[in-house]
Formats: sequence, C-alpha cells, structure tokens
Amino acid sequence: MFRVLITDGHAAYRQALRELLREQFPRIDVSEVSNFQQALQQLDSLDLLLLDISLPQENGLLFAAKIKSEHPDLLICILSIHDAAEYRQAALQHGADYFVSKGSPAEQILRVLRTAIAGRQTHSPKRALSGS
Repeated sequence: MFRVLITDGHAAYRQALRELLREQFPRIDVSEVSNFQQALQQLDSLDLLLLDISLPQENGLLFAAKIKSEHPDLLICILSIHDAAEYRQAALQHGADYFVSKGSPAEQILRVLRTAIAGRQTHSPKRALSGS
C-alpha cells in the first residue's frame, strides 16, 4: 500500500488535503501530523511526505534535507504559500522531489500523487517539480 503523510501546521488545510487524497485515491493510506517531531516517528513506513515549507519554529527546507540524507528513497513534496521560482529552486536544492504552491489548483497535488505512485510501481522514482 502506498503511504502518504501530510505535515502541516494548519489543521483545516491538512484535513481538506487528506479528504481530497482519500477521495481521489481510496487505496492509499493518508495520515497527517502538525509538526516535524510527529513526522519523524512515521518516516520509516512512508512513500511520500507532503511537507509544509514553514511551520512555527521549524524550517521545512532544512527538515527536507535532513530527511533526504537519512531516507534517500522517500519522496518529498514541499508545500508552500509562496510560488516564486526561488522557492522551487530552494526546495530542489534541499532534496525535495516535488514542489506545489498551496494556491495552485487541486489538480497539481493530484498530479504529484499520480506521478509518485506510478514511480513506485515501476520502482524508478523520478525527480520532478510541479508548479504553475
């Protein structure tokens, strides 16, 4: 089973995203946490980490780099309210496989999931960047 963890400080956003993913992908396991400490406890069983770029008192880019160094096969998608090119570039430089602006249409995050699931099924995940 494909496992996804949403790590975001905004409960309403996490819940809405979780429901969207469960509706569109009923065969995947989607869970959510509000901070990096909770995320750390679940990394070993994940296929995809959806990670807010900024949580209170925590930096998503630094966390992504740390996680990628310890779990190189884990796919990471950075979520951000910022859509500027420098944020996308920084996300890639810190080990993210995907980047999605929170202001983007829902279809973009669904595209990331489809790509990630397809990559896992063929056992050849590919670095990709999603954005407008």
